Amino acid sequence: MANETLQTPETIEDLEPKMKVAGKVLKTSLAGAIVDVGVGVPGVIHISKISKESVSRVADVLTEGQEVEVWIQRADPEKKKIELTMLEPLGMDWREVKPDMELVGKVTRIEKYGVFVDIQAERPGLVHISEMAHGYVRTPTDIVQKGDEVHVKVLKVNRRKKQIKLSMKALEEPPVSEYAIEEDENEKREVTPTAFEAAIRKAMDAKGGDSELADLLSELEH
Repeated sequence: MANETLQTPETIEDLEPKMKVAGKVLKTSLAGAIVDVGVGVPGVIHISKISKESVSRVADVLTEGQEVEVWIQRADPEKKKIELTMLEPLGMDWREVKPDMELVGKVTRIEKYGVFVDIQAERPGLVHISEMAHGYVRTPTDIVQKGDEVHVKVLKVNRRKKQIKLSMKALEEPPVSEYAIEEDENEKREVTPTAFEAAIRKAMDAKGGDSELADLLSELEH
């Protein structure tokens, strides 16, 4: 996740992506603004990184001497270059999303074939209707509503198509069927006489083949 606490780096080498720092606008231009973040090297904010809303003139939003809070987008100590943004960074980059990751997200869109979940990556992930629950799901809204927070597991990431496939049921225990329970009980019933039979045979061997025990064993076998 993006850092919510203001950091106080001393040199450009201390800067890391998504680090939140305080700065002062030194100059504005048509393309953006130059900001001092206190490391001896000024940073640059491109006009597209100033606001989520469209900005036609930088001077309408920023002025020289203005105190701002920015995030480090990229820092290159060798080239003495710092790229800044006033848009809060996403929680994860594409390269950080990997199969088997367990995440918490918010349902942002519902379709007949599944739901889209915001996991704070570059794009939302899709939970197909078949991955919402172990049982039959008639419609996604039977399970979730828009805005719901859900726990999901990453199944697959297609970086070329920018697709993330998620699952909700992968984090749930599969239900035990009545057939499986009945089968388990039958196995237990089969084990009990077998153990008893073994005990009788052992007793017969110890007594040299007692006739009463032999009769009892015969009844068990039938």
